[in-house]
Amino acid sequence: MTNTPNELSEQFPDAIEKMHGLKMSDTHFAKLFEDYHDLNRAIHRAETNVEPTDDFHMEDMRKQRLAMLDEISLYLR
Repeated sequence: MTNTPNELSEQFPDAIEKMHGLKMSDTHFAKLFEDYHDLNRAIHRAETNVEPTDDFHMEDMRKQRLAMLDEISLYLR
């Protein structure tokens, strides 16, 4: 599979070390980080028709990803 877009390291390139520290010290952030990556990969598989899905499910997954991204960005402030 090719590079998965919307990786957190691409979204927050200046916060890579901070994210690593939070993953080690905050269990909620660590779970949020992992859940984001799992969902992001699922969206990428759907977008590339590796695992096709309907438009409603795709929209729901994208909304979930945005909500997770908002929560992650709050942690990184």
